[in-house]
Amino acid sequence: MENIHPLAESYSFKTRVRVCGLLIHNNTLLLARHKAAFVDGSFWIPPGGGLEYGEKVKDCLRREFKEETGLIVEVARFLYLHEFLKPPLHAIELFFEVKLVSGELLMGSDPEHSLEAQLLEEVRFLSVRDMFALQREELHPVLHGLVNMDDLFIPRFDFLS
Repeated sequence: MENIHPLAESYSFKTRVRVCGLLIHNNTLLLARHKAAFVDGSFWIPPGGGLEYGEKVKDCLRREFKEETGLIVEVARFLYLHEFLKPPLHAIELFFEVKLVSGELLMGSDPEHSLEAQLLEEVRFLSVRDMFALQREELHPVLHGLVNMDDLFIPRFDFLS
């Protein structure tokens, strides 16, 4: 088991359901940069977050997009499930295609943390080339090996291993 960032401790030793959205614009993917949970540095991940008890999955994704990015999105088709397990963190992540409805991109915040103690550091659109320039550990595993944006929309089941 590895040491984790103090701000990520509240997610430890429990299984969390995360709902994530893939939003493409001008052949770039919207990503959120967070403080890395296990190492110094950052971690780029599609916007999304934890499903609350009694909340519908699509409502969660719309809420998380609004909180993190300021954007209003329409949740489209379900794409795949990814299981993240690196003790003490465990997450089941549901990935959906999303379409922009309205809003202006801005860095939001996570209401689970105070404004002075946010994991979220930046939101922006990255190209495949931008992602290739990152270190592997800085990029969510579903984005590893991405050759073009169309690859994101091919349902995959190999993330369950």
